[in-house]
Amino acid sequence: MPTRNFRATIAFSALLLGACGDGLTPGAVGSVGSGDPPGTAPAPVPITVAALPTDAQAARFLGQASFGANSTTISKVMTSGTSAWINEQFSLPQTSHRDTLNGIKAGLGAGAALNENNFYESFWKQAIEGEDQLRQRSSYALSQIFVISLQESDIGDHPILAASYLDMLGANVFGNFRTLLENVSLHPAMGTYLSSLRNQKESETREPDQNYAREIMQLMSIGLVELNPDGSQKKVNGATVETYNSADISGLAKVFTGWSWYGPDKSRNRFFGGQADPDREWRPMQSYPQYHSTSVKNFLGTSVPAQGSADPEASLKVALDRLFMHPNVGPFIGRQLIQRLVTSNPSPAYVGRVAAAFADNGQGVRGDMKAMIRAILLDPEASSDSKVAAVDTGKLREPVLRMAGWMRAFGARSASGRFLIGNTDDPLDSIGQTPLRAPSVFNFYRPGYVPPNTAIANANLVAPEMQITGDTTVVGYLNTMHDAVSQGIGNANDIKSDYATEINLAESPDKLVDRVNLLLLANQMSPALRTQILAAVNSVTVPATNATAAATARKNRVWLSVFLALASPEYLVQK
Repeated sequence: MPTRNFRATIAFSALLLGACGDGLTPGAVGSVGSGDPPGTAPAPVPITVAALPTDAQAARFLGQASFGANSTTISKVMTSGTSAWINEQFSLPQTSHRDTLNGIKAGLGAGAALNENNFYESFWKQAIEGEDQLRQRSSYALSQIFVISLQESDIGDHPILAASYLDMLGANVFGNFRTLLENVSLHPAMGTYLSSLRNQKESETREPDQNYAREIMQLMSIGLVELNPDGSQKKVNGATVETYNSADISGLAKVFTGWSWYGPDKSRNRFFGGQADPDREWRPMQSYPQYHSTSVKNFLGTSVPAQGSADPEASLKVALDRLFMHPNVGPFIGRQLIQRLVTSNPSPAYVGRVAAAFADNGQGVRGDMKAMIRAILLDPEASSDSKVAAVDTGKLREPVLRMAGWMRAFGARSASGRFLIGNTDDPLDSIGQTPLRAPSVFNFYRPGYVPPNTAIANANLVAPEMQITGDTTVVGYLNTMHDAVSQGIGNANDIKSDYATEINLAESPDKLVDRVNLLLLANQMSPALRTQILAAVNSVTVPATNATAAATARKNRVWLSVFLALASPEYLVQK
């Protein structure tokens, strides 16, 4: 591709901002409305899926259920159908990030240690090359609800913590939410991040740390206000009802006392971090009864009686059972997973159907994550062709998903085999987002974020990803992808696409643009955008007599078509 053209870059920045800011058609990043009055339990809607999806339907589905479509996965979904593809994905084995990092560690020189870049290597390798795409994508979605961050030095300096945490999410994403909640609560990465590790019982001079008690309620289970089954807020005399208060936080904080590092004993030294067991960064925290509160623990209308002998496990069971059975969990978690996978503003009816699958998987089981994921991805609001044309659907792709979509669509491969992509936080010189490196426990963006003074706000919609979108990040993304498309990305441009299929189509611009349209936009490219890209491609002449120049021209045609598609608002907004 020609040397970076900043004039063109800024022009595309303006175009993107026009789509994502005030100029966005109301509803273009989400949907509102419901067939049922707010607060009512929605009528069951049977999941109906076309037996043989079209290529466009398969590509759109894969944009929701994976890190991006490619020719192989599109063909597979077209052959099997979406429901069968999901079932096959449920059965695929998990690949361990921790094992990958241990393999890297074994190859390091004497005195060298793992760093957080090694975690990113493993993340990108699995996200792009992993066969278990539904697990990969769903685990990433969970990581934005159950947040830890490598920005915390105690985690960034110990990447096995992050690797094993993502492994834990992956192991539980197709399990039961109650087990997930417990494994999150006892993972040392979460204990480190929200200071429940080494949390001590109350004394005359100390109160138990309340961080995890607060956040497990606010962000990971029940939220701030009582919800109806469809996710709408309950009202009493016109006012919302809080799910918990400060007394509930204080009571629940006592539950999370007396937990610390794994090891062969429960000594004071080990509790405070001494005698580090070599497995402590990935094994669940263990209880230390001597540091666990034995007083009455009152929270959410439930009580753990005073204990004659400290019993941290019993306290934890009562607390997590209470949270798990709270009626808010299904709609609260379900809505956020819909936002991460499908659309920013799901209708109350959609949320209600997903919450109903959480409450009962059809066999009397509550909390079945497989049932919830199936309900999200196979719901009519996710799969119906009519939603593609509607202006009230979709979501803004966050930077990590934009870049992953490009790599998967065009078969990007790592020369080293390790996907040497490091920190991508820089909003001007990179994409402005790094996996599992959120700035706070509230993730990269809030699920209820509303960009101020926009058509989105006027339409009473939310656009979470807009919280990390602005002039600087738009330019950074475009500049990064401009270079990545033609030169590769990562350390020494470690990851590149060869575009073999696309280069073979370069002298048939219509077919080239149609292929890019399918792989990146699920055949949703507007006639206007298609005309613009075709004009740009046709402006590059392929000489008939100079073989070397012709080969270069073909590559330029491909790079141009791919970059312009990646830069378009129609790619940026997943529908």
